[in-house]
Amino acid sequence: MRLVREYGVAVEFADLGDWSADALRSEYDPAGPTIRLNTRVIEALAVEQIGEFVTLALAHEIYHHRERLGEIERLPRRADRESAAADFAGRMLAAS
Repeated sequence: MRLVREYGVAVEFADLGDWSADALRSEYDPAGPTIRLNTRVIEALAVEQIGEFVTLALAHEIYHHRERLGEIERLPRRADRESAAADFAGRMLAAS
């Protein structure tokens, strides 16, 4: 994904653990900055679903990176931040 390269964010594939019914799809680590994609989720997908998963996950986490940089407002409630990141990812997928 172009934005990931432009922001200089590293991407890793990692086992992010067992989160029961709600699998953690990806995570953003500002220290890298790094986005980690959960291999447990990827392994459960059909091959034709992987590209969409990766695009959505990367876009979602780039939203959080942009929050950290101050490019976009960091909403006070976590649920609102996650919803905004999901909306951003959906728009990025539609544009790809």
